[in-house]
Amino acid sequence: MSKRLLLVAATTGYQTREFGEAAHRLGLELLLATDRCRRMGDPWGDGSVAVRFDRAEESLAALAAVEFDAVAAVGDRPAVLAAEIAAARGIPFHPVGAAQACHDKFRARQLFQAAGLPVPAYFRVPLDGDPREAAGRAPYPCVLKPLDLSASRGVIRANGEAEFVAAFHRIGRMAHGWLQVESYIPGREFAVEGLVTKGRVQPLAIFDKPDPLEGPFFEETIYVTPSRETASAQAALVETTERAVRALGLWHGPWHAELRYNREGAWLLEVAARPIGGLCARALRFEGGVPLEELILRHAIGEDVSGARLQGPASGVMMIPIPRAGIYQSVAGVEDARAVTGIEDVVMTAERGHRLVPLPEGASYLGFLFARGQEPATVETALREAHGKLRFTVNAALETL
Repeated sequence: MSKRLLLVAATTGYQTREFGEAAHRLGLELLLATDRCRRMGDPWGDGSVAVRFDRAEESLAALAAVEFDAVAAVGDRPAVLAAEIAAARGIPFHPVGAAQACHDKFRARQLFQAAGLPVPAYFRVPLDGDPREAAGRAPYPCVLKPLDLSASRGVIRANGEAEFVAAFHRIGRMAHGWLQVESYIPGREFAVEGLVTKGRVQPLAIFDKPDPLEGPFFEETIYVTPSRETASAQAALVETTERAVRALGLWHGPWHAELRYNREGAWLLEVAARPIGGLCARALRFEGGVPLEELILRHAIGEDVSGARLQGPASGVMMIPIPRAGIYQSVAGVEDARAVTGIEDVVMTAERGHRLVPLPEGASYLGFLFARGQEPATVETALREAHGKLRFTVNAALETL
């Protein structure tokens, strides 16, 4: 009999279909646990179990009669619930405390500091507190980060008290609870993707982020692998990430790390207890043409994937940024973008009539561009050229009273 795997994922997540296709190729039975409304029955016809990511006991009860052999997750909040489910069933995965620490920027900083990793000056303050008092304690330039949001949502750089107070109020309109303040870390930014197998850390890929991410907002656009950094810089990125994974207590499953590198070395921004988000994983293929989602599923069901090697020579993805706020109408030039040498695919995920909200409030992109080439530089060039072919129509949104 085929093995049955429970995937904990958001109803609207980009990656759910990718995991479904990978499960089909492997002959796995995939069961979804999603945050859909349980009163709606099964509106998507996928047989998913309705859960609440922030209500572990309620979700465990909903799954009590469901049998499965392995657990995987897409997203930060789903990863925490997946850890709760795995712990209750005795299934290998990340410990609950480790998944929670990955989702708590303040706790993660504490663990990194305790492990001797370099950390910026940091403190947290309640969002219902006094922004001017916090501004008086801030190390400038600094970065304000809401603790209950993920990716780059709500992350704002402030160079002085006036900017700090404005950013504080802006974040307070989109988040709740606590705000973390950190001294700004200069340098180039990178992402490292990997797995950990019962405590053994396995890096899979280093992504360069060639666009400068200096603020005031931190919208990620291009990821390219393999890295063009020096061998010593890459070694520092990997070694720092491995120490961070151990400091957090991640034990079995995927992880995604974000770092900066400068003349003082590698600095951890964050580590997530889940794979790279959106459709970005399509930029990664392993020997034999194996996509990242398939590798993660093989790992989850107990296969030995320690020999996985990235298939080259170079690849990359662009998360197409939102040009301005408004109502998305259309895109022209898609076929011209696809015709650019090196471009593998153009995937538009925004739908006509969709309200576009840029960072720092927004949490989505217009779509994705994927490229492959002989060198990382040619991949980056292809992505930029293809993006330049696209022309978007975005209408002004009418405000309602």
